[in-house]
Amino acid sequence: MAVRRTVLLGLAGGALAGVAFAAGAFREARAQAGNRLFAQGQVIDSPAGPLEFAVAGDGQPVLMIHGTGGGFDQGLLFAAGLRRRGFRIVAPSRFGYLGSAFPEDASPASQADVLAGLLDHLGIDRLPILGGSAGALTAAEFALRHPQRCSHLGLLVPAANLTNRDPVEFSALQQVAVDLVLGSDFRFWAVSRLAPGQMMATLLATDPALLDQVSDAERQRAQAILDQIFPVSRKVAGLKNDAFWAGAPTTAEHEAIVAPTLILSCEDDRFGTAATARLLAERIPHSELEVFPTGGHIWLGRDDAVADRIARFLRVQGP
Repeated sequence: MAVRRTVLLGLAGGALAGVAFAAGAFREARAQAGNRLFAQGQVIDSPAGPLEFAVAGDGQPVLMIHGTGGGFDQGLLFAAGLRRRGFRIVAPSRFGYLGSAFPEDASPASQADVLAGLLDHLGIDRLPILGGSAGALTAAEFALRHPQRCSHLGLLVPAANLTNRDPVEFSALQQVAVDLVLGSDFRFWAVSRLAPGQMMATLLATDPALLDQVSDAERQRAQAILDQIFPVSRKVAGLKNDAFWAGAPTTAEHEAIVAPTLILSCEDDRFGTAATARLLAERIPHSELEVFPTGGHIWLGRDDAVADRIARFLRVQGP
């Protein structure tokens, strides 16, 4: 009995130590996330409430609109290659993300109007508009509603329901798992560390096997995109809003877009954006389409190629 009691006490002590370690690591992760975001973004008032944004780099300004699970930090990461190529990146946090408000009308069209006000604040009359994933919905609306201010339009792995069928369809079990993970900072943090490959496959719609085929820099970029979703508690409204608008049949009149448009996707994107990209290219006049064979939803292994393609498009087309 004494031996059994000793073993049980040892197991209990080990479990408590494990819990304490996990709790400490989680607190450290939250602190690091706060430090990463602290003092990077600026907040201004808009008709829809607070609007957060960040600016990085020098040169021709480009508005980079982030995707689902992001914020201004994801926008800066998506456009890091452009910044290295001499562009100045303006990256807002969309409705419901980080420090931006979540107004009653949180539609992509309303967001586009608020971003036009951001350009007024920055003293920018006209610039290229880029949107990644669900951010492409807002980018397209900006091009339609403010054509005189959109010199170029770039749609990267664009989310849109163009066929009256949501391109992103989870099984019932997958949906439960996604809701569970995105419903708690701790669960997201824990699963990200216990099953990062599954998180990449499900949330980033990218084959984790690609990680073995790309550079260290690209592996780090993929991890950064996943890490930037944390803390999910500051993005819940935005995540739910994106799920609604990306899944709802689009009402945008893409045929009326007048800006030169570049549409990029990857064939193996598990969110089905390659098919969406092709449909958009058929509808948008003056559009160029490139679909890479691999890369998933985060164009893994293609970041330099994507940045080169966008930079060339912006420079060849002119201001």
